Amino acid sequence: MIAAPTFADVQSAASRLRGHAHRTPVLRSATADARLGAQLFFKCENFQRMGAFKFRGAFNALSQFTPQQKQAGVVTFSSGNHAQAIALSARILGIAAAILMPQDAPQAKIDATRGYLGSGGEIILYDRYTQDREVLVADLAARRGMTLIPPYDHPHVIAGQGTAALELFEECGALDALFVCLGGGGLLSGSALAARAMVPSCKVIGVEPEAGNDGQQAFRTGAIVHIPVPRTIADGAQTQHLGQYTFEVIRRDVDDIVTVTDGQLVDAMRFYAQRMKLVVEPTGCLSLAAALQAGDALKGQRVGILVSGGNVDLARYAQLLTG
Repeated sequence: MIAAPTFADVQSAASRLRGHAHRTPVLRSATADARLGAQLFFKCENFQRMGAFKFRGAFNALSQFTPQQKQAGVVTFSSGNHAQAIALSARILGIAAAILMPQDAPQAKIDATRGYLGSGGEIILYDRYTQDREVLVADLAARRGMTLIPPYDHPHVIAGQGTAALELFEECGALDALFVCLGGGGLLSGSALAARAMVPSCKVIGVEPEAGNDGQQAFRTGAIVHIPVPRTIADGAQTQHLGQYTFEVIRRDVDDIVTVTDGQLVDAMRFYAQRMKLVVEPTGCLSLAAALQAGDALKGQRVGILVSGGNVDLARYAQLLTG
C-alpha cells in the first residue's frame, strides 16, 4: 500500500507537472463580489488540459510508473473527466490504456476520451446502475496485468489534484475560505493538504450535490458511507462513497461539507455563462453554488472558488440553461 499523501507530495507533483499542465488563470467577478460583499477568486480548471483538473492527478500518477508498468499499461474507470485525463496522459507518456466508462456518460466525454486515446487504448462501456465498476476494473487489471489508477483514491492522484489549490494560494495569498467541488474527494483532499500547509487558517469546504451526500454523511459520522448511485446533473459527482485515502485527509483537514440542489447548480451555470462568459459543467458549479448560498456569512472575506471543469455536452448545456 502506498503511503498517505502529504503536502511534500503536492509540491513534488507540481514539479512533475511543470511544462505539461497549464497554470490555469484566477479570474475575478465584480458582480459576484458585490452580491456576496466579499472578494472571490475563481481558479479556472475548466481551462486545464482536457478541460478539467483531473489532468493533474492522472499525469502525476502515470509519470511515476516503472518501466514494467508502462509496458503493461494502465486501466481505470470514470464518468468522463478522469477518463479523458488518463487517455491524454497515457498518450503523452506512451502508455497503453483501457478505460471503463458508464454507457450513459455524456457523449461529448466519451468522444473526447476516444480522441485523446488515439490508437493507444480502448473504451469499455458498462451500466452504472446494474454493474459494479470496481469489480469490473479489478478483473480487467488482473487479467491483463495492468496498473489501476482510480479516479480519486490514490496518493499520486490526490497529490496532483492538490496542485490547483497550491497555485491559487501562490497567486492570491491568504484566503479566509476555499470552496471545493466534491465527488470522490481527490480534489478536496489535495486542496486540504495545500491549505493546511500554506494558509492554516483558511476554512476548506467541500460541496456535493444534495442527491449524493455520501461525503457529508461520512464527515458527520466519522466513517465512510456507501449510497446508491445518485441521480443528479452533476455527473462528475455521482460517486457512491469516498475513498480510504481521501476520507482520512478530509476528516482530518476539511472544515465542513455542504450540499446544493440541481436547481442551484443551474443557477451557478447561468451566472458563469452570463456574467463571466465561462462554460462550466454542472459538477464544476458545485463550489460557486455553495458560496452563493452562504450569502452574508462570507461578507468581508477573501474566498477561493475552485472551478473543477468545463466538459459538458453542448446540447445538454443549452437545455439546462434555457429549461
